[in-house]
Amino acid sequence: MTQLSYLAATASPEAIAAAVTRDGAVVLERVIDPHRAQAALDELLPFSAAAPVGRDKDSGYRTTRTGALIARSAACRELVMQATILGACDALLLPNCKRYQLHLSQVIRIMPDQPTQFLHRDRLVWGQYLRGLEPQLSTMWALTEFTRKNGATRVVPGSAAWPEEREASPADIACAEMAPGSVLVYSGSVLHGGGANTSPADRVGLNISYSLGWLRQEENQYLSCPPELAKDFAPELQELLGYTMMGDALGYFTPPLAAEQEAGLLPPELALGRQPRKEGRFV
Repeated sequence: MTQLSYLAATASPEAIAAAVTRDGAVVLERVIDPHRAQAALDELLPFSAAAPVGRDKDSGYRTTRTGALIARSAACRELVMQATILGACDALLLPNCKRYQLHLSQVIRIMPDQPTQFLHRDRLVWGQYLRGLEPQLSTMWALTEFTRKNGATRVVPGSAAWPEEREASPADIACAEMAPGSVLVYSGSVLHGGGANTSPADRVGLNISYSLGWLRQEENQYLSCPPELAKDFAPELQELLGYTMMGDALGYFTPPLAAEQEAGLLPPELALGRQPRKEGRFV
């Protein structure tokens, strides 16, 4: 049976990028300690418990998903900015953009009796319009143990390079079994899906994804985390949400003022009460 690669938490961004380029996915073991994973779980469980289950077979009748986690969760804000993951994003995404951005943040709870999710490629949120480049890098942080029995994410190593019509056989599918605090790092092009939960307990993971800065985000960060909330975050996180210019002309705004108050075309940082930075990760 096909196996995923596992790397130590101290693996370099270059090693992570090489594994993702080769296989489409890799597991980093125990990036955060179990106490921090439990603290994040405790913080997110009230939102997860209140979220509705999926409305169809694909989203899962025994699965809940909820977002707006940057606005809701200090633990999520910390994990979004995790240095090793951002280093891998630098290596894999910056060749095709000046900046990358937060694509989505979701806590996903697979409850007992949820069957397997269909295998899919996340990049298809943009349809078939993107070819010849990788638009996305995703993470699934294990907040509970991920096992074959409780719905650990299924991944098809190598499938990022497959033709669209090729289907995976059972022997092609690996299972991302992980201890709490470990993280699955995977591309937008690799086939994957949630596993079946035949255990008596929930499987909870934190899905954080990044995408090229010139693409539309799956989660609308400006509604999930509007300026009145984002203004209190560190500039680096504000910019990752999208509150900065992506390239030379993407992202300006004009305040909806009366004509005599016309302010012109402004960089989005001004909506947060500050000027654009002259230094930083992407400058």
